[in-house]
Amino acid sequence: MAKKEEKSSDHGVINMKNIKYLGGLLLSKMARGGAKQLRSNAEEVNKLNVFPVPDGDTGDNMRMTIESGIAAIENIDSDDLAEVMKTLSHGMLLGARGNSGVILSQFFAGMAKGLETSEKADPYTFGHALELGVQQAYSSVMTPTEGTILTVAREAVEYAVSQITPKSTIRTLFADLVKEMHASLDRTPEILSVLKEAGVVDSGGAGLLYIMDGFNRVLNGEEIADDGTPYEIKKAPAVTTFAFDANSEMTYGYCTELLLQLQHSKTDIDAFDIDTLRAFLVSIGDSVVAFKTDSIVKLHVHTFTPEKVLEYCRKYGEFLTVKIENMSVQHTELGENAPDAQSAPVKEEENASPAKRYAVVAVSNGPGVENLFLELGTDVIVHGGQTQNPSTNDFLEAFAKISAEHIFVFPNNGNIFMAAQQAGDLYEKAKVHVLPSKNIGTGYVAISAANYDNPDVDAVIAEMEEAMQRVTAGYVSPSIRDADMNGVHINSGDTIGIINKEIVVSDPDKMSATCTLASMLLDLPEKFMLTVFCGEDSNESEQSQLTEYLAEKYPDAEVYFIDGGQEIYPYIFVAE
Repeated sequence: MAKKEEKSSDHGVINMKNIKYLGGLLLSKMARGGAKQLRSNAEEVNKLNVFPVPDGDTGDNMRMTIESGIAAIENIDSDDLAEVMKTLSHGMLLGARGNSGVILSQFFAGMAKGLETSEKADPYTFGHALELGVQQAYSSVMTPTEGTILTVAREAVEYAVSQITPKSTIRTLFADLVKEMHASLDRTPEILSVLKEAGVVDSGGAGLLYIMDGFNRVLNGEEIADDGTPYEIKKAPAVTTFAFDANSEMTYGYCTELLLQLQHSKTDIDAFDIDTLRAFLVSIGDSVVAFKTDSIVKLHVHTFTPEKVLEYCRKYGEFLTVKIENMSVQHTELGENAPDAQSAPVKEEENASPAKRYAVVAVSNGPGVENLFLELGTDVIVHGGQTQNPSTNDFLEAFAKISAEHIFVFPNNGNIFMAAQQAGDLYEKAKVHVLPSKNIGTGYVAISAANYDNPDVDAVIAEMEEAMQRVTAGYVSPSIRDADMNGVHINSGDTIGIINKEIVVSDPDKMSATCTLASMLLDLPEKFMLTVFCGEDSNESEQSQLTEYLAEKYPDAEVYFIDGGQEIYPYIFVAE
């Protein structure tokens, strides 16, 4: 057992020579070293982005994940390895952000299981815990991809464990682990072709290497200095709430939505004029969206007189679905903004209202997108998106505000899906269903298509998933480096267009690239409707140019502009 020396304010001074056993105090110090090492290199990890766009956040996600674990053990002064590892792991689970952060938290959760009865561990015991960590990390991913953080963890652990002998120490174990992590990380481009094409190694694997390198440096007696760089976690702004009771005045109107089945007995369906309907809706309200697909009309409007909408529409057909909601009540249901991710999950109030059948939680980046989701009936908004991935605990806090049997979650970003899923696995007061919405467009379409009057939850989910499958999304973004990808040459500073994880256009002129991407989407088979989410980096002049281009080239297309206010991407297209 490692000889314990007199404790200091730095959670104990530990003799690092010939460490045969790992205890809680040493693990705490190693974890702090790993967090500091990643903190100093987080920006380098962020830059290991396959796409040359300014949305790399793997380093920050993994940093915030392990720092949530460090916060959890801050006041623990114990040499019980099981206690420290369990607390560290639990903090990381709650603070996990992004897919790499979730995988990292699961890796540590597996190690915690392997050490749950160990006050201290020799190389064999800790090696077994590392193996369990790899197993749990792999099991956390629905379809594991090699050439990622999973491969780096697995190959390094396999090598390090294979080198253990009766003469091994904790130091030799970690030396072998880090040595093979370096080698495995260097091999990732040969395993995953997209990395080789982009000229980078896997970012998640790099983040794990920095953490374990910090562990190893501490074992070798090195004091890892904090670079002092401030890392600000962006918090959601406070949400204004509105009371609505017997003394209230109606000031916000009703969010009115419906699906109208046009009837041959009431109108000439082929000649039905959607523009006349839109003009009527504009005359009695705002935030108007209306379009016709075959014989079905879908509309959305904010109005003080929803009964006029119903009366007008019934002249032409019969309703398939109708939803009318008081927008003051919608805002009231949103509740207060969530506390810091390092705190414990919020508990539901004892006198919560009776559970309803369904509720919706959606991730939003941009005030316009947030308002749109609320108007569509979303119960709670989780603030976040690219470069601002919410944590597992952020989702738990959102769930705790809801009293429902089933909660539908729309991550609206592929890198947020696993954190939402992990929160769903941890939450016990409702059945959580995480829908695979990879962007705000698919989330918007799915929420719009939902029929919450259907008591069959599987049927509701199937309907939303079917709606998402009919959608193709495209992104416009500035390029931050030169690259050659998917047969497209990219210069730093170009504007690029992305469809289905592939760069399809690069142009030094922003609007030329934007118009080209819109054309590529509308030229896809059976795509005739385009929703354009305008980000904070767009402007009215550009939108006018895009409107004129689309009106001239696609006169029969249905094109809708939404002031989303999202970051990173000045335009997000959703083709249906």
